[in-house]
Amino acid sequence: MLVLVIGDFHIPNRSPKLSEKFRQLLIPGKINQIICLGNLTSPSIYDYLKHVCADLKLVRGAYDIDSKSPIAGKLTLGSFKVAYTSGHLIVPQDSPEALSILARDMDADIVLYGNTHKFSAFELDNCFFVNPGSATGAPTVSAANDDTKITPSFVLMDVQGAVLILYVYRIFDGEVRVEKMQYRKPE
Repeated sequence: MLVLVIGDFHIPNRSPKLSEKFRQLLIPGKINQIICLGNLTSPSIYDYLKHVCADLKLVRGAYDIDSKSPIAGKLTLGSFKVAYTSGHLIVPQDSPEALSILARDMDADIVLYGNTHKFSAFELDNCFFVNPGSATGAPTVSAANDDTKITPSFVLMDVQGAVLILYVYRIFDGEVRVEKMQYRKPE
């Protein structure tokens, strides 16, 4: 099962659009499910994601257009229990300890979260944590008046039973680069 994990668009407030290089990769009919981790601030991007894959799971970020979406969600992929949230309510932000508490509270093997706008993937306490970063490279509020450049990114998860193969897509110097990682559920 191929799952696109994407979020933190902030179109048009912090970024003008989703890169054409990313759009060329997101072909309708190839992805089984999309999990959007919030800050989907443009109706046209919502429509675009629904065109790529009708099975679209959304959670509410701090700046979302759809305030009716839940703060968090949970689903099963293969043998994994997956929790997902925007991440804007994780305090302190991006804290491994706070994320580990969330994983225990939601009884998750994998936690997907956003809000930092930077890709991250790590294992802690028999759980795998993934932040796909910002799909557009939009700066965070704290970096908006800063020279910090955010690298546009998203991830594709290929779930095969108890094995997750993670493909990280990032744009560096105008070119898409893909990195592959693997996580196996502890027995």
